Amino acid sequence: MNNNIFPCFWFNQNGAEAAEFYTSVFRKTEITVNTPMVINIEIEGQKLMFLNGGPMFKPNVTLSLMVMCDSAEEVESYYHRLAEKGKVMMELDSYLWSEKYAWVEDQYGISWQLYFAAEKAKQKISPVIMFTGNNAGKCKEALNYYTTIFPDSEIEGVMEYEEGQGDVAGNVAHAQFIINDYVMMAMDSSHDHKAQFTEGTSMTIMTKDQDETDYYWDEFTKEGEESMCGWLKDKYGFSWQIVPHRLIELTNTHEVEKAQKAFGAMMKMKKIIIKDIEEAYYNS
Repeated sequence: MNNNIFPCFWFNQNGAEAAEFYTSVFRKTEITVNTPMVINIEIEGQKLMFLNGGPMFKPNVTLSLMVMCDSAEEVESYYHRLAEKGKVMMELDSYLWSEKYAWVEDQYGISWQLYFAAEKAKQKISPVIMFTGNNAGKCKEALNYYTTIFPDSEIEGVMEYEEGQGDVAGNVAHAQFIINDYVMMAMDSSHDHKAQFTEGTSMTIMTKDQDETDYYWDEFTKEGEESMCGWLKDKYGFSWQIVPHRLIELTNTHEVEKAQKAFGAMMKMKKIIIKDIEEAYYNS
């Protein structure tokens, strides 16, 4: 598992509250970063990031989290806590793909697919990208797109809808793929979920240097769209954050004035330029 790739969810100043809730729900969970803007939690060693960005965006069903549970009892435990004050999208039940499964949207708007698998999963939690609305039917194309961009990538399996199975025949019911040693999943849905890709849900890529930052930025923006502060949208409108480790080092130092200068420089950027961040930091 690669913890340099992880999901990010946008909150309206209640990210810390949500983090405390999830530590009470999931086993082996801890808050690893807790600042006014950014909160990181780890669930069984896997990182999730919460961003207190204000009311502009919020999470939605286009990015859910598949939790691979070790027992039916674990599924039930998470289901009852997450469904409380939330919304049940698929009832807790036995299905063709799992003897115990449920899909819920919790009180903070994050969707969780809770899945009991007889075999041990490679990864406890995997983000699931749903291609819906104008993107419905583009899942297979997107799988090839993402696995072309990332190193050490492969499509592990694709299950298609057949006639009469509730969606367009040939669309993807479920797919699993790996990007740089990180397991992700994807699906199509032609149903009207009244949701589309927004900054409310994104994936973060932590890069080792400027060359790697440039690589991902250039690949995604060839047919995508640049945004600010390391954010971009790919060709499908899905948001990614390309964040150099060096940026985190310089903006989280105890030397507050220098950190503020580095952060101020970052706020003026689209793609993060490490040398310009360093110049702002060391010349403050």
